[in-house]
Amino acid sequence: MSTTNSIKQAAEAARNKTSEAMNATKQIADTAKADPIAAKNDFLHTPFMRAALPFINGGTAGMVATTVIQPIDMIKVRLQLAGEGARTGPKPTPISVTREILAQGKVMDLYTGLSAGLLRQAVYTTARLGFFDTFMKSLTVRAKEKGNQIGFKERAAAGLSAGGLAAMIGNPADLALIRMQSDGLKPAAQRKNYKSVIDALSSIAKSEGVGALWAGAAPTVVRAMALNFGQLAFFSEAKQRLKDTSMSARSQTLTASAVAGFFASFFSLPFDFVKTRLQKQQRAPDGSLPYKGMMDCFKKVARDEGLLRFYRGFSTYYVRIAPHAMVTLIVADYLGFITK
Repeated sequence: MSTTNSIKQAAEAARNKTSEAMNATKQIADTAKADPIAAKNDFLHTPFMRAALPFINGGTAGMVATTVIQPIDMIKVRLQLAGEGARTGPKPTPISVTREILAQGKVMDLYTGLSAGLLRQAVYTTARLGFFDTFMKSLTVRAKEKGNQIGFKERAAAGLSAGGLAAMIGNPADLALIRMQSDGLKPAAQRKNYKSVIDALSSIAKSEGVGALWAGAAPTVVRAMALNFGQLAFFSEAKQRLKDTSMSARSQTLTASAVAGFFASFFSLPFDFVKTRLQKQQRAPDGSLPYKGMMDCFKKVARDEGLLRFYRGFSTYYVRIAPHAMVTLIVADYLGFITK
């Protein structure tokens, strides 16, 4: 009898809980209908969304910027791969490279590798800006507890750490992007003609092993750390310096983005150059590779092509980095504003 009563009590309690949950759900739905903006704000202020938003905003901003900048990135990669192993010879320019690409196909060839670029941003920029924002919030809280303000040193540390972590996660997509963009430089018989980033990743993994997806990881990580140091640390510092000026908020963001783009380009281009060379290389029939690693590539390029080769295409790189930084940071700033 007591067992029957216990079951009845449990069933009654379960019914009550279900009824309470349904009433609560109905109340939330009614509130959302009556005031959708308030409902949206309540959702955005849940602990999960507050932690996720920096990553979501960062990835969205990076993908928008990549869609705008992809043709310039394509030209930059072709410039870095031109004249490999030779100190002398014709010097390609952004205009000559663009003409060559257009002569071989269609205008849309400049968007070769866009799917890989978008995947890279979805992974790399999501992690990069998300980690940076998270680190900065943590450092700000710690500094306030000590009665201090965070300075350039803390911003630089946050930028370097965020860049390094994100680059390791995003290396496979970055490798696929370089392979897709450099495929057109090979003789027609040797081209892989990748259909998409998934096709490129699976093809590389099958033919060269899964480990090959992290080829060039060392310079990729160092490049990302250098780029983040230049971009995020200098952007944050420049915005702080411009805050008390008469410039409008939009002008401050644009100016800080341009400053950040220059320093990001200057610090990261040599590592970007080496990363491109390492990720493009494939084994010869005897199993050998042109470069054994990052330092070997630096040494061979400096010896065979000259030190200035590392800065070939600086103007194109800056035109790729600065607008990308500006679009990314402006979109991220705007998304941060509307979701705060």
